[in-house]
Amino acid sequence: MSTDWLIRATAWLAFALYVAAEGKKSRWLNSLGCAALLFHIGLAFHFRHDWSHSAAYADTARQTAALTGRNWGAGIYINYLFAFLWVGDVTRSWIKPRPVSGSQIWILRGFFLFMFLNAAVIFVPGPIRWLGLMGCLVLVGVWLTPRPLFPLARS
Repeated sequence: MSTDWLIRATAWLAFALYVAAEGKKSRWLNSLGCAALLFHIGLAFHFRHDWSHSAAYADTARQTAALTGRNWGAGIYINYLFAFLWVGDVTRSWIKPRPVSGSQIWILRGFFLFMFLNAAVIFVPGPIRWLGLMGCLVLVGVWLTPRPLFPLARS
């Protein structure tokens, strides 16, 4: 049985939890989303890359070449940065529970949106990319809404 579905499912779970966390303004959901991302990375390294950074780099280059024609694997470092920033954001939310505001939050959000667009829309084949696009649009809508979408539910 292929483990690709599990690797993909944990990526989609991380994305869904992040969107829900932003909609509910919930650090619990954000933490679970980050944990799902780290689990996704662990599964990918275990099942697909045999715990080899070189193999992950080569696979990233192959996927990028298939989409753009450019054999470029350095996107793996952008993925590492994404994981690092998400862990940092979760850590900050537990140490200093007040939300970050101003340009810092929009830079972080812009980078997260870039990553989610790539992971859920651009590098996804077939009609499921429409689900990713919907998720990204919901995310932007949530960011433009100052109140939680589900105000009666507590996080």
